Amino acid sequence: MYPEEITKPMRQQLVDAEFTELVSSEDVKNVLSKEGTTLVLINSVCGCAAGTARPGAIASIQGEGKKPVNVTTAFAGVHPEAVNAAREAMLPYPPSSPSIALFKDGELVHFVERHHIEGRSAEVISDHLKAVYNEYC
Repeated sequence: MYPEEITKPMRQQLVDAEFTELVSSEDVKNVLSKEGTTLVLINSVCGCAAGTARPGAIASIQGEGKKPVNVTTAFAGVHPEAVNAAREAMLPYPPSSPSIALFKDGELVHFVERHHIEGRSAEVISDHLKAVYNEYC
């Protein structure tokens, strides 16, 4: 588990952008049982989470255009119960932090693994997610 003083600003960045924080397996179960689309960002302390995943995901839901009904996050190394439940729903993809998944009516329809995040700009991540939203939302 990471210390609260380290992770709180990283978690707060998404909460401030209106992401709902998932902290338990029940939270994950409840949000994935809802109709419509749900974005789940598995947050992390790594540089690619800070530099591209979080800013890209935040930018993807701002402004006009289609977007997920539910926008959520769980933090690897902070909320293991929620992360494990989310990762079960993300199978067959292996655990990846950070990662971004889009569910529609509880079914995984798109997954962005860490290796698709590393080395890409926040703008590229945002544009990619917006294209996914246009297809599924």
